[in-house]
Amino acid sequence: MRRILATAAICAAIGLTAMPTYAASTNYPLTIENCGVSVTFNKAPERAIGLGQNSAEIMLLLGLEDKMVGTAFWPNKVLPQVAEANAKVKVLTVEFPTFEAILAQNPDFVAAALPSLLGPSSKVAKREDFEKLGVPTYISPSTCVAEGTAKDKFGYGDRAKLWNMETLYQEIDELSQIFNVRDKGEALVADLKAREAALRADAPKDGKKLSYVFWFSSPSPSADAYLGGKNSASGFIADVLGGTNAVTSEAESPALGWESIIATNPDVIVVAQVDRNRWELDKSEAKIKFLTTDPATSQMPAIKNKAIVVMDGQAMNPTVRTIYGAEQVAGQLKKLGLK
Repeated sequence: MRRILATAAICAAIGLTAMPTYAASTNYPLTIENCGVSVTFNKAPERAIGLGQNSAEIMLLLGLEDKMVGTAFWPNKVLPQVAEANAKVKVLTVEFPTFEAILAQNPDFVAAALPSLLGPSSKVAKREDFEKLGVPTYISPSTCVAEGTAKDKFGYGDRAKLWNMETLYQEIDELSQIFNVRDKGEALVADLKAREAALRADAPKDGKKLSYVFWFSSPSPSADAYLGGKNSASGFIADVLGGTNAVTSEAESPALGWESIIATNPDVIVVAQVDRNRWELDKSEAKIKFLTTDPATSQMPAIKNKAIVVMDGQAMNPTVRTIYGAEQVAGQLKKLGLK
């Protein structure tokens, strides 16, 4: 504080006033290399589609709701802080939309959160479908995979290294450039970095590291469960909290049987709340009921210790929601006396 006051006094003495700094405006045409494709923008989009929750929420956090004409594919309800803004934007569907439904909105830009929504094998549309119409597209850098390398049904590839927030920051920066709102992009990145730093600072520095299993959903109790892979966003959450992911598969979202899951013997089980309600086990309460009543899973030490926490399912995807999910888990661990 003394330094700040001293600096202010010096500025006043020489006739200067402190001025805020602003990010540079975008110079169009703007060309961005995105997932192996060069995309050029001659001006800021005015009729954008957020194809996937992450793309939509980033645009909403950047204050772009008036530039959006539709969103689709919502595993969870929107972030509370942008709920009012989101109410102004048409939701095409909470599931996979059709190509025709997207075109009906006459978009001039489509940003996709997942390759399954806009990748080479997507059943919704492919980038070239929009390119033929002169509509630029963008895929989240956190989910880019080379053609033919996808290892699971969601279109992800294997992750040889632990995901971190750098590709998310890249996405926020690039979208803020595309829409010429770089100030807002820088502010959002700064906020996310501060949240991660606070969580890491509060993580245990000694003693045993807690191991986690992150369960997204299952079609039925007898079916394999979709989990967060070793180096996925779930693994990142475990790392931020000073722990480890008990699942060692490098697939982004591996499907494992319960015998294999039980064998991982996690200290904590994170169950996702998925609001789309495609399956009964999308609901966190249905997951908890299964874990606590099934003859096999109920004998897991984590279940006996009541070490079950609930997190928004979208946080298990490499998205802007991931750090909020880590905060959800951290808060519940404290209440359980595990952190």
